Amino acid sequence: MKRINIRSEQDTERFGYELGQKVEPGTVIALIGDLGTGKTTLTKSIARGLGVTETITSPTFNIVKEYRSGRLPLFHFDVYRIGDIDEMFEIGYEEYFFGDGVCVVEWADIIEEIIPEDAMVIRIEYGASEDERTYEIEEG
Repeated sequence: MKRINIRSEQDTERFGYELGQKVEPGTVIALIGDLGTGKTTLTKSIARGLGVTETITSPTFNIVKEYRSGRLPLFHFDVYRIGDIDEMFEIGYEEYFFGDGVCVVEWADIIEEIIPEDAMVIRIEYGASEDERTYEIEEG
């Protein structure tokens, strides 16, 4: 496990951008963290690194949003409102997780039983000051 101290929103943007430039088809990035820890900000930065030109918004009511303007498709999941894991099967999550794009899953701990073993898991925790965060990264 790797720990990274994020001291500002610019650090988040830089980290996400660099990650977006490196990811490969079939990558699943599982984000776990409390409200307001920056999961969507990190997702937007990953999208920029992929070259996505669409505006990234939280898919809270859709579960998943698709962005296809980058070098790889980006599938942005927000599973906060999932009440039953069967909802993931109903939307065909396997086609996304095991397809040719990159999946970023906010609130991934809610569906941890279906997150692929080789997923990158990023746990985001608040730091000492308002802008600081700690990322604990596990690469499967």
